[in-house]
Amino acid sequence: MSCSSYQDPGNDTAVIVPVGDVDRGLLDELRKGLEEKFFMPFNIGRPADIPEEAYDPGRGQYHSSTILNILRHEREGKKVLGVIDRDLYVPELNFVFGEAELRGRVALISVTRLRQGFYGLPEDDAIFFERVLKEAVHELGHTCGLGHCKDPGCVMFFSNSLADTDRKGSSFCARCRTRVRGRS
Repeated sequence: MSCSSYQDPGNDTAVIVPVGDVDRGLLDELRKGLEEKFFMPFNIGRPADIPEEAYDPGRGQYHSSTILNILRHEREGKKVLGVIDRDLYVPELNFVFGEAELRGRVALISVTRLRQGFYGLPEDDAIFFERVLKEAVHELGHTCGLGHCKDPGCVMFFSNSLADTDRKGSSFCARCRTRVRGRS
């Protein structure tokens, strides 16, 4: 399900860029999951530093758009997915699980709020990975030109809370899948 019509046709891989310190095992598992969802190869790229200017000490969070701008300089990959283990925000929201360029090349997800432990619950690796995969597919879906979907089971449904993420699936609904394939 590659959405590559507006990308460099000579570069058919995508890259996952760890931003700061991110668990390599998680990145390897995510790479495999994304290859199954998008039917294209994903590589794990060189780590990127977390830009100091992204941190807002008043909020104790990192501005996702600032990090997304840094990822735009990544030269490898038709798609670039940054993965960070820091809490993200955009000014109009309390937090975001991620952000992406609509019909673009670059996306970013945070794994921080996807952990059970963030909410004082016992850790569960299976639930954690499922959430990470859903948010990665969701943000990459935006790079393919998809907006938010009204189907609460579709991966493109807007997650306003972790309950929304847990409720939705990790795949595109039939309507969104057709729209992505139409961009191939």
